[in-house]
Amino acid sequence: MQVKVAEPAPTAHRLRPKERGRPPRASAPRWRSRKARGLAYAAPTAVFVGVFFVLPLLLVGQMSLSDWPLLAGNRGVNAPENFTDITDAPLFWPAVRFTLLYTGVVTVVLLGLALLLALLVQESRPGAGFFRTVYFLPSALGLASASLLFWGLYSPTTGPLSGILEGLGLVDDPVSFLGSPTAALLSTVFLIVWKFAGFYMLILLVGLQRIPHEVYEAARTDGASRGQIFRSITLPLLRPSLSLTLLLCVTGSLLAFDQFFILTKGGPDNSTVTVVQLIYREAFQRLNLGTAAALSIIVLAVLLMLNALQFRGLRHADEP
Repeated sequence: MQVKVAEPAPTAHRLRPKERGRPPRASAPRWRSRKARGLAYAAPTAVFVGVFFVLPLLLVGQMSLSDWPLLAGNRGVNAPENFTDITDAPLFWPAVRFTLLYTGVVTVVLLGLALLLALLVQESRPGAGFFRTVYFLPSALGLASASLLFWGLYSPTTGPLSGILEGLGLVDDPVSFLGSPTAALLSTVFLIVWKFAGFYMLILLVGLQRIPHEVYEAARTDGASRGQIFRSITLPLLRPSLSLTLLLCVTGSLLAFDQFFILTKGGPDNSTVTVVQLIYREAFQRLNLGTAAALSIIVLAVLLMLNALQFRGLRHADEP
């Protein structure tokens, strides 16, 4: 009598030769894949950028090439008349010169003071945290609110500054802080320095704290003076932070609007009109969106070139 032995059922270890090298099939659904999840995470940001940046930018580009009064709408293409009209405007070149002058003065004074404040509160000593907070507090105030505050302080009739100077005997008559082009420029620069010095100090302070203490100790051991340490160690290692603050300061100064609109209204005698104020005048006082858009495109192109150069310097700041 012959007994048949049942063959064992095929298991996962006994695969056909063709199936041994075949990769396992993905069981997760497609929407759970990494690519789909990445697209889902990026979709809200992409929609936001498209709706609030790309579409308005395209609309401004269309306006710059069209005859587009504010109250009448698009009347058709008139390129390049908007660009020639705005560059031939009486206030265009004075506004460009004043904006560049203001940017240069603010950048030098603001970054110099911010670096000095950062060096003063760099070390962890008693009271350093208090002074860091005090220096940074003005940055928490909005620029429009700060401009209104200083407009009240600068007022020769109701402001306290003129009365204090008269009480100290320094002046005989009320002081007009915004009555001349030079006074208006310096008064506005003082406002901006007061407002943003603490913010840039914080950025530079973070850069200073990233410098290893061992480097300073080695330099002191070799007999280096404070000036040599500052020139040869602090400044080179602080280049990334300095480049970032320079980028922010130059961009913000070239786009200055709130402080001059509130403090000076472009006066006296249109001596403090910035480029962004000129855009506002073209759009909402002369009611010409075409020339305003053309000037906006010019400003955008200049900012892109400057930022590209500054980003290049920021990217290579860590290189020896």
